Amino acid sequence: MNLLKKLSFALAAMFFAGYASAQEAPDALIKRISEEVMTIAKSDKDIQNGNPRRIQQVVDEKILPNVNFQRMTALAAGRYWRDATPDQQKQLTTEFRSLLMYTYSGAISQIRDQKLEYKPLRADPADTEVIVNTQVLQPRGEPIQLSYRLEKTPAGWKIYDVNVLGAWLVETYKGSFASEISKSGIDGLIKTLADRNKKLAGSMAKTGKAPVPAAQ
Repeated sequence: MNLLKKLSFALAAMFFAGYASAQEAPDALIKRISEEVMTIAKSDKDIQNGNPRRIQQVVDEKILPNVNFQRMTALAAGRYWRDATPDQQKQLTTEFRSLLMYTYSGAISQIRDQKLEYKPLRADPADTEVIVNTQVLQPRGEPIQLSYRLEKTPAGWKIYDVNVLGAWLVETYKGSFASEISKSGIDGLIKTLADRNKKLAGSMAKTGKAPVPAAQ
């Protein structure tokens, strides 16, 4: 192997080693996202006034790129996911993503004087799936326990489930998804989610504030 080839391989090895070491740790990712969103929400008057466009912008930029919605949707659909066509899977993921967007938007609009506390990460360096535990400290009332399930992907760590006060989001929706699918199939569930999203969008347009949909 000539000197030029050796140098090329060495540079490539250095690049990939640097990329791997530069990948953000899962707890560091959650802390960064949380702090960025909290800082923006506390200082941005549009967000405090419930401006839906500004809130959606923050959600799109800070939160959604770090979530694996396809896996989240597949887990919520359970065994029915394998029966869905690729097009149905795509539509279901799109509608579920939109529903969760409204949830995130509503939560961000409520941020005021809360603070975040991060629990030590209990995981092995070789783990490809971890749980990051945090809690929201409020001026009044008990802390809100908030946990995240993340998976390691080639693009870095991605969130695929969230736990609020002991309830995992995927499990919360799994029952209602199964019930709807058993009644009217995958297409029926897609339509139900699409209709719910239309109502939430209409409410947002009418009130000028981000609504908070209840999990069903």
